[in-house]
Amino acid sequence: MKMRLMLITSAAALIFTLALFIGPKFISPFRISDIDGQILLSIRLPRVVISVLMGMALGASGAVLQGILRNPLADPYILGISSGAALTAAAGIITGVTFFGIFTIPVLAFAGAMVTGIFVGAMGWKRGGFWPDRLLLAGVGLGFLFSSLLMLIMSLSSNEGLKRATLWIFGDLSLADWTIIPYGFLFIALGLLIALVRAKALNSLMLGDELAHSLGFSPKKERFILFIAVGLMTAASVSLGGMIGFIGLLIPHIGRFVVGSDSRILIPVSALGGGALLCIADLIGKSIVSPMELPAGIITAILGAPYFLYLLRRKDVLSF
Repeated sequence: MKMRLMLITSAAALIFTLALFIGPKFISPFRISDIDGQILLSIRLPRVVISVLMGMALGASGAVLQGILRNPLADPYILGISSGAALTAAAGIITGVTFFGIFTIPVLAFAGAMVTGIFVGAMGWKRGGFWPDRLLLAGVGLGFLFSSLLMLIMSLSSNEGLKRATLWIFGDLSLADWTIIPYGFLFIALGLLIALVRAKALNSLMLGDELAHSLGFSPKKERFILFIAVGLMTAASVSLGGMIGFIGLLIPHIGRFVVGSDSRILIPVSALGGGALLCIADLIGKSIVSPMELPAGIITAILGAPYFLYLLRRKDVLSF
């Protein structure tokens, strides 16, 4: 197991490094001019950092969410949090509001995500704890509602912000900037820390509420804490770069095949895998039709959907 973890960590670090130097223009790490240095520090490095943070948040959130809902097809976006963030952010882009300057869209997205998360949590709360089925249905219902409202706003809009809003919704990382990284890192790190600390409790929840209770854990309390972790990570991810699908659904499955279902190992492995996959997707998106760019969310869907359909053919895909 230690060897596998070392290989996974090394592979992720290699992908992060390659994403920094490879692109529409290859920059040799052994011969960096002043212009190349500016490109690396001002454009590529913040973009790679945001890709890693978003991917780690989505990968870890998927592993946690599939455990607390005991549903291997659960995804961070199934709770409707991303739809709430997309609705507020797109509305801000289209209307052109700038009351927080360059932080306006991230702040709107994070606020929309957190309000949605609180509302979903309230809908899923019954008799002193979260009920997985109610939580899931509340998220799906709100997701459809917010997506419909988003499409309505975009249909009625005719200004130039419409294209930017569309790209942002599909995960456009071209506007990555150092200024938005610190707060995103803070919330993602906090959510990931909570998930890792409660990983043992998550293992017990995956075995059933009765067994979790017999092991000394309160299923309702643990689901609440882990839901907070998922909400923080998903909200921060969406506010950093828009909506990226399939990472939270696909990466935990791959992680289980490689390291098993122990959440203490699966969560960090899913985080590393998510960061690596989003870096690859962003690299493909900005290089394949250069000088144009494709949103990273489109690339993750194109890469992830066929492989996930392949996974569904395996008889053990639905097992933890």
